[in-house]
Amino acid sequence: MNTSRRRLYGLVSLMTLVWSLNYIVAKYALRAFPPLVIGPLRAVTAAVLLVPILLWMKRRQTKPSEPWVFKEVASLCVLGIFGITLNQVLFVVGMNRTSVAHAALMIATTPLQVMLMAAFRGQERISLYKLAGMGTAIGGIAVLNLAPGRTAHGASFFGDAFVFLAAFSFAFYTVFGKELARRHDSMTVNAFGYSAGALAGAPLLLWQSVDFKYTEVPWSGWWALAYMALLSSIACYLIYSYALNHLPASRVAAFSYIQPVVAALAGLLILREPITPGVATGGLLVLSGVWLTGKR
Repeated sequence: MNTSRRRLYGLVSLMTLVWSLNYIVAKYALRAFPPLVIGPLRAVTAAVLLVPILLWMKRRQTKPSEPWVFKEVASLCVLGIFGITLNQVLFVVGMNRTSVAHAALMIATTPLQVMLMAAFRGQERISLYKLAGMGTAIGGIAVLNLAPGRTAHGASFFGDAFVFLAAFSFAFYTVFGKELARRHDSMTVNAFGYSAGALAGAPLLLWQSVDFKYTEVPWSGWWALAYMALLSSIACYLIYSYALNHLPASRVAAFSYIQPVVAALAGLLILREPITPGVATGGLLVLSGVWLTGKR
């Protein structure tokens, strides 16, 4: 393996680690901010940082960009509301009511949800092999929520449901944003999406900020928010886009199966959240089902 390939895999490994630890960081952010403040504030922060990066990249590119039409802008605004604002809010609200391991496994179902939506849109076909994978993943989710001792360790059905819906909203953004990505590069689409999502979430942020005292937020809370906005939302996305240009998509996607494992271990070591037999069995079924669904 040459030096550039080692560097590339190192970046993808770093991306996986940052996204895995994002669940832990979200728990710390929830100690400093109300759940409905973190989501829109994260989107606003990411948008403010993404737009200058996009402008800098546009100045460096030699190929002229495709012009935007009103229909595309309107579609992207709707996608920004669902895929950015709703995703961030549902994720944080869910994290407030479930464990790190459960949340990571709910997010791991995103590829499965993307495939179902893509099939509904006629972009993919569902085979018996994929149906078997979906059934296995659904069985894993059932085990997670029916296993004894779930609530004693900080997990709940409603928390899992909110995180699952967060994955659903991002899957919606992924599938319906695919058509826009054909004419415009993914960085542009995401910058527009984050900007639209930030504007949509601004009223919620202002409403929640009326009685909230930002001056009393400890530095740990601000660092947690910066981690979620700067590293998880921007840096990792740039690494992901860069990796997709130099590695097969299937190889990059393979790293996502490591994420719930790392997150669960981090939850055990940092937050003392135990990995119960129910979590281990359900997690194995969920990841196996997602792998089967994505396998060609």
